[in-house]
Amino acid sequence: MKERMPVMGCLPKNSAVRRFVFRVVASVSANIVLTIFVASCFDEFHPHGPLAYLLAALPAVAILGFIVALGLFLVEEKDEFQRNMFIQTLLCGIGGTLVFMEVWGSLETYMHIRHFPMTWTFTLFWIFCGISAPLLLRRYR
Repeated sequence: MKERMPVMGCLPKNSAVRRFVFRVVASVSANIVLTIFVASCFDEFHPHGPLAYLLAALPAVAILGFIVALGLFLVEEKDEFQRNMFIQTLLCGIGGTLVFMEVWGSLETYMHIRHFPMTWTFTLFWIFCGISAPLLLRRYR
């Protein structure tokens, strides 16, 4: 007889992955809230000086939390294969982002195309990670 899936049945059984997912959701949520807050502050109050610099840097605190979550996952994950796949995915994301930014920078310099908004770099990194993960997993099927 089949057991009923709990309501949270979509969460992995691996405790390191569960903690990682919780930390990532918390940091991404914080990033969204802080980004909206900062944008609203600049739209409404037009801050200047040190306060403007502090506000502009605030969403990066959530990204720092995300990076800490990545590091903690790598420490807590006991399965070497999963850790290795995760590291390879991160390296592909870094490599894809670096290549994209280099090509775009050269195009900006020599072809005078539109400037790439740097606030999209973190998102671009995760897009490359998302593309690379299934491709890396195909090697082991």
